[in-house]
Amino acid sequence: MAAILGRCPEGAGGKPGRRPAVGAPVHNPRMDAQPSDLTREIAAVAARYVVEDGMEYGPAKRQAGHQLGLSAKAPWPDNLVMEAAVREYIAVFCPDTQAAELQALREQALVWMDRLQDFQPHLGGAVWHGTATRHSDIHLHLFCDDPKAAELSLLDHRVDYQPGTATGWRGEPVDALTLRSRNTALGQWVLVHLLVHDHDGLRGALKPDALGRKPRGDAKALRALLAAEAH
Repeated sequence: MAAILGRCPEGAGGKPGRRPAVGAPVHNPRMDAQPSDLTREIAAVAARYVVEDGMEYGPAKRQAGHQLGLSAKAPWPDNLVMEAAVREYIAVFCPDTQAAELQALREQALVWMDRLQDFQPHLGGAVWHGTATRHSDIHLHLFCDDPKAAELSLLDHRVDYQPGTATGWRGEPVDALTLRSRNTALGQWVLVHLLVHDHDGLRGALKPDALGRKPRGDAKALRALLAAEAH
């Protein structure tokens, strides 16, 4: 899907929101050895696909590589370089509309976290890190003693979903349940992915990333983010 340079998703109802808390550019210690010009170009092109089309980093980098005519041996940006490029794109092209969209998605995520509280839900991905737009999906990680418990809960509440498989943070396959949820603020449907992990995986899920940040947060942490944004 072709991206258009300089375009960013419009806010809910076409009304701009507050400036986003996308933060200062991400500092990656490994970037002290500066990435090459080509790496930065790949990241910049891929960032457009992430922001405008809601792509994940992997597919966005592949699309950027295809657009630039690169081989598999190209100097591909890592995820921290990608995140910095995404934040820069948002800051330049859509600093106002993205804030309202992020808030709407976080509030929607919190609704589902409350509904699924028995499974210790933790929010991850762009909605947690603050780089989501209206095209982003919501990723919730559930931790269960019985891997089928979450699926049975959806069935009991007559929630339509599609089962599948996703890649966990250690590269292992995990069960994924995908459902559609209406976001009134955005006036559209949003995909919510429920990634089901063994209960013992919770500790690994909270291990800080390369920048010392929590890669996921529970409902309490998400409420704190929303409260901080309200002031």
